[in-house]
Amino acid sequence: MILRKTKILHNSPIPMSLTFFNNQGPGEKTEKATPKKREKARKEGQVAQSQEVGTAFLLISAFLALRFFAPMMLNRITSILHFNFTSIDLAQNFRDPQFSAWFIWATFGQVILVILPIAIVVMSVGLFINIMQVGWKPTAKPLKPKFSKLSPLKGIKKVFGMRMLMELFKAILKFAVILTVVFFVLVDRVDMLQMLLYMDLFAAVAIIADLFVTVGLTVGILYLFIAAADYAFNRRKHEKELRMSKQEVKEEWKTMEGDPMIKSRIKQKMREVSMRRMMQDVPHADVVITNPTHYACALRYDRERGGAPILVAKGRDHMARRIKDVARENFIVMVEDKPLARTLYSVVDVGDEVPPELWQAVAEVLAYVYRLKNPAS
Repeated sequence: MILRKTKILHNSPIPMSLTFFNNQGPGEKTEKATPKKREKARKEGQVAQSQEVGTAFLLISAFLALRFFAPMMLNRITSILHFNFTSIDLAQNFRDPQFSAWFIWATFGQVILVILPIAIVVMSVGLFINIMQVGWKPTAKPLKPKFSKLSPLKGIKKVFGMRMLMELFKAILKFAVILTVVFFVLVDRVDMLQMLLYMDLFAAVAIIADLFVTVGLTVGILYLFIAAADYAFNRRKHEKELRMSKQEVKEEWKTMEGDPMIKSRIKQKMREVSMRRMMQDVPHADVVITNPTHYACALRYDRERGGAPILVAKGRDHMARRIKDVARENFIVMVEDKPLARTLYSVVDVGDEVPPELWQAVAEVLAYVYRLKNPAS
């Protein structure tokens, strides 16, 4: 018997805490960021953004603009060269500072007019892509100096971290894309390139310009795939950085909505103040209509003010007993009317007038009270 008993004890289950098998600690950030944290991160400039997206669209827009504005740009460049060559005869005037300043400004003005259309297109596309990624909400916080960024340890982590490896991989991939595109475009047009030596200047320039634009557009289109992958990576990384622990979410909701314990205490205090004010109005009532035990409703009718009687107090169970106690202390007439008491309690709020559908029943009760107070009349 002893051996059997000992065996049973050894085979009995051992109580243990299952939290030992839970890998998620209390500070594990597993929850999605709340709108408040997202807004705070946005104000600090922490957004899911990829520079490669902007670069891809800038390449495409710049080379499309170059192809579209090429004839106009060629005409302006020709006029600039003509202006400069015809100004050789005026070389003696360059000794005059005013003439030199005018000549320089005129030349640079023509150059700016050549570049301006492409610059406007590139700036507009860059701004549009940036707004599409992060929206329009400029902030200067990322420009503020942070001395924490000067930490050598953090600098080493950045150099040998995952982000730097990703940048190195992107750089190698971009270089490979450009080399591949240039190789295939040149191989496809090798016969045309061999004929450049036998062409006039303008025809050769047009072919080279077309080749340059073709390479740029092809690189830009292929670059879109790199940009899409980079944006997806950055967005995932951004969401991971914004994650919060369950405790952080709880504390944030407490801050936004208030501590539930404090809110319940405030509500309790408000109820106590309301009940105290209500009990102070009971001695001024004309009648208390009872259930008789569960409900009590105190009514007051002001003949000078007119209108309908007003419900100055109502209560159920314990509060009903308190209303009746105050009514006895102040010699207020109590009338038992179960349906009317229940209806007044359910339909009318404290401080409101009795609705028209109850006027007849309340008038009969008040008439009975007035007859008790003035039997001679």
